[in-house]
Amino acid sequence: MKLKKLLTGIKISSIEGARDISISNIQFDSRKVTKGDLFVAVRGVHVDGHQYIAKAIDNGAVAIVAERSLKEKIDKVTNVVVENSAIALGILASNYYGNPSAELKLIGVTGTNGKTTTATLLHDLLMRLGYKTGLLSTIENKIGRVVVPSTHTTPDAIAINALLAEMVDAGCEFAFMEASSHAIHQHRLSGLTFTGGIFTNITHDHLDYHKDFKSYIEAKKMFFDALPKEAFALTNIDDKRGMVMLQNTRAKKVTYSLRRPADFRARVIDNSLTGLQLEIDGKEVFCRLIGDFNAYNLLVTYATAVLLGQEKDEVLRVLSTLKGAEGRFDYIIQPETEKIVVIDYAHTPDALEKVLLTMNALRKKDQQILTVVGCGGDRDKAKRPVMAKIAAQNSAQLILTSDNPRTEDPAGIIKDMEAGLPPDAKHTTLSILDRIEAIKTACRLARPGDLILIAGKGHEKYQEVKGEKIPMDEKKIVKTEFEITD
Repeated sequence: MKLKKLLTGIKISSIEGARDISISNIQFDSRKVTKGDLFVAVRGVHVDGHQYIAKAIDNGAVAIVAERSLKEKIDKVTNVVVENSAIALGILASNYYGNPSAELKLIGVTGTNGKTTTATLLHDLLMRLGYKTGLLSTIENKIGRVVVPSTHTTPDAIAINALLAEMVDAGCEFAFMEASSHAIHQHRLSGLTFTGGIFTNITHDHLDYHKDFKSYIEAKKMFFDALPKEAFALTNIDDKRGMVMLQNTRAKKVTYSLRRPADFRARVIDNSLTGLQLEIDGKEVFCRLIGDFNAYNLLVTYATAVLLGQEKDEVLRVLSTLKGAEGRFDYIIQPETEKIVVIDYAHTPDALEKVLLTMNALRKKDQQILTVVGCGGDRDKAKRPVMAKIAAQNSAQLILTSDNPRTEDPAGIIKDMEAGLPPDAKHTTLSILDRIEAIKTACRLARPGDLILIAGKGHEKYQEVKGEKIPMDEKKIVKTEFEITD
């Protein structure tokens, strides 16, 4: 593709060299550059791509997009100077792949909790309604029913557009994607055309990256500020920052709620370990997901489908058949003892509290809750004592353990968590570094009928320790301990 076509829609400060040159590929990693490529120098969190411009040219780059001019003019290398190269990368990637997001009805889902479940429910709903649909999520990416491995909540701009182009080529009409605060802040969504945006909720998370809660909120809000006027912006007004997200959006403002008047309303009629009985838009429906937090996920899924032109009764019918995303309130029951294990991705204070409150609301008086939980290394340290306190206050027995310690000492992470324990919880709390042993211990300590929560990892099938991902499947561990064979 010609460079001048790739540059369509980009605010260029200056350009030196030919525009009418052919570009083979776009790269922002100098190590991947080959002859005929365009290299985009992006300022990352840890690495500044401008330091590798010379390396990219040595590897064969014929054009450079950067935030400054080259120190010296190099023959046959075009230097394009832009104000923000991360924004330019998204537009370049979109142009390179033929603006695939404009060929789809693309919906972005952002918020602290519920992104994966909502995006997955929407994908499965539209598939069952007869549409070929794409999914970009934390757990997996899908083109129709075909699974494409996922490595980040939101991939980089080039990978996003490549996936969207595959979806278009495969005949997809819709695509649903998680929009993480990191991706929004790093402009990985630049150049995409969204049909709609969804806000689920916001609580303290990722403060290791955003530094303070205000910056985290502003990162989420950037997504809605960028929506076009033709799109819709659907927000949860039960969250106190729900309307804040829509303050400056040009998109059509739409609301949903379980507690107050809104464009889309739902009411929980019954909440049990078998599912939710809901009233949505005045009609009753039974859904297989559990807990009030899933009532929100189901409601926003319904609302989005209706906004996308689907027939209300048919949406409710299909909604009643759907399962949640893997690792989101997944449960396993040991038939002989009726011990119940819930595996959930809850890795923030708010998510952990919601799962535990749900389990406490559903348990019988003689049932106790045992919780296994840890906190990730190299991440927000402030939430560690908070999560331990929440777990202790809502559990009869607590086991603190490892959860992706990464480069940190897991014993140090647990010590940080222990600092949040109430005095009366210390005699009901164990600290077991080995997560597998912690899970087995909880299964053995539980009495018949008790509920066990294994929180923090959900769908993940590994432990991340010192740069290595060590295989670990919590479902398999539980089933082995319970002697359950599939």
